[in-house]
Amino acid sequence: MKMREGTRMKKALNIILKSIGVIAILIVLFLAIVFIVNIVCNKSEQGKIEPYGQSVTVDGKKMNVLIQGKGEETVVLLPGFGTSAPALDFKPLVEELSPFYKVVVVEPFGYGLSDGTDKERNTANIVSEIHEALQQLHIDRYTLMGHSIAGIYGLDYANKYPNEVSAFAGIDSSVPTQGGMDVKFPIKTFKLLKDSGLLRMITKISGDPYASLPYDDKTKAQIRMITNKNMNNSTTLNEMKNIYPNFVAARNLTFPKNLPVIFFIQANNTGVKRWIPLHEEQVKDSVHGKVITLDGEHYLHHTKSKEIVENFREFMKEIK
Repeated sequence: MKMREGTRMKKALNIILKSIGVIAILIVLFLAIVFIVNIVCNKSEQGKIEPYGQSVTVDGKKMNVLIQGKGEETVVLLPGFGTSAPALDFKPLVEELSPFYKVVVVEPFGYGLSDGTDKERNTANIVSEIHEALQQLHIDRYTLMGHSIAGIYGLDYANKYPNEVSAFAGIDSSVPTQGGMDVKFPIKTFKLLKDSGLLRMITKISGDPYASLPYDDKTKAQIRMITNKNMNNSTTLNEMKNIYPNFVAARNLTFPKNLPVIFFIQANNTGVKRWIPLHEEQVKDSVHGKVITLDGEHYLHHTKSKEIVENFREFMKEIK
């Protein structure tokens, strides 16, 4: 009896071990397929990404810049963190601005069609590189219009180059004192997801965030491919590591008192406490400061570009 029970236990144990072995093989096979598919897709998409804009040499590397419109005044657009294809993402806003202004979309290193860089992604380096790009283009007087974290970079920029920046316009832009920025991001995990190809799979399963937005199919396809190329690259991961230090470094900064500042912000931001008051405090001492709330998501320019440009133009007329 005992021998039979022992035999049955051995058989059960063998079945369990074989099952575990099969599962382990399937997992390894699955990961290998995901890895190979990612490599093949990366090579295929590299040849399908269509160039746009022009490149300028900054710090020995190529930075991509899109220029549209021929207005006398210039608006320089700066993207938020993680916006993989800034010039394409800003398309609705560029189309609304370009009949009235010369619009310049700067794609910082690691974004869009720009090169990556090993240089630390602190605010000082990012601001210096953007400024050098504009200098290369002989653009020396302009309004900075920035989305999200560009509120931090733009704050530093306006203080460093006050004779060049004629106004600042924030699109749901970050504020140095906002809460929740001391998060420790799992950088190594994000890198592993990128290198393994799992990030591509997750992005595919998650669906296209641009699906219901006013972009044509070709633009959406280009954004998808550039996103697969840029998301979680080494340059943007280094910027992610520097997010909190960059916010801390900006806490003692204020916009120059005489600089016109206008903020377009979410009317109902449930993720950040005191979102509207934080922006009102930023402009309270400005000679020309204004806060306009709009119903929409964080990427307000996806759906509210017309309202942004109408209010921006009116604001610029008022200060003159």
